[in-house]
Amino acid sequence: MQWDDLDGAKSYHPWKAYGQSKLANLLFAFELARRLTELRLDVRSVACHPGYAATNLQFVGPDQTGSRVGRFIMELGNSLIAQSAEGGAQTTLYACLASDAQSGDYIGPSGFLGRAGAPEKQRARHAAYDPEAMRKLWAISVERTGVDYAALGGSPIGEFTHPAQSARRTV
Repeated sequence: MQWDDLDGAKSYHPWKAYGQSKLANLLFAFELARRLTELRLDVRSVACHPGYAATNLQFVGPDQTGSRVGRFIMELGNSLIAQSAEGGAQTTLYACLASDAQSGDYIGPSGFLGRAGAPEKQRARHAAYDPEAMRKLWAISVERTGVDYAALGGSPIGEFTHPAQSARRTV
């Protein structure tokens, strides 16, 4: 994580930003899982990824830059090696519905390079399991969103206040 430039304001590179956002997703999901387990709450936080699914997402970058070559390469990739969008959705459905999906799991496609295939439990990259990074991102998330997760600590859930009415709210 580029802690001193989380939003890419100092230096923006699309693929670096994408990778950092995916790592942040994992850190947050795993920290939430840890907190839920610690509190013995009957809620799961399961991370997942779709692999390479043929969607319009691949065209955003080339279309924004006007790259016909980039768009052609993405079209070729979608038609030759990507799984269908429906196939990509299977990992999310598995994470939500499978009885063996546990809080803290990471679900992805089982095929070559995790690109496609039936959902399976996987191991995320090493950086996603850094407890210090998990806690740090959690604290930054609370600070930047104004959402206080104190209710996870056992305090009663108060009345919801719209963010425009209050800088801080309890969830």
